[in-house]
Amino acid sequence: MVRPKKTRRISRFAEATYFKPRAIPLSELEEVSLGNEEVEALGLRFIEKLDQEKAASKMGISRTTFWRILGSAGEKISDALINGKAIRIEGRAKK
Repeated sequence: MVRPKKTRRISRFAEATYFKPRAIPLSELEEVSLGNEEVEALGLRFIEKLDQEKAASKMGISRTTFWRILGSAGEKISDALINGKAIRIEGRAKK
């Protein structure tokens, strides 16, 4: 039996839905998707400058889970920047 996914606390949601290279129509671009938990992890680590333990605690997850989420976000953003792909933010909060 698969262990149930632990609920992550998310306090920030990206204002934008997409980021893309300039002067290329979105319809012509490949895209990578970032989930809310990846946006939250990036914000806690690089905007709030929290260490892994404090950031994981704030999200209500283990340090290893936080590190895995942060690594996934970093890989996706690197792929988009290096390979000229659009970044789509999924699960944006409704206002």
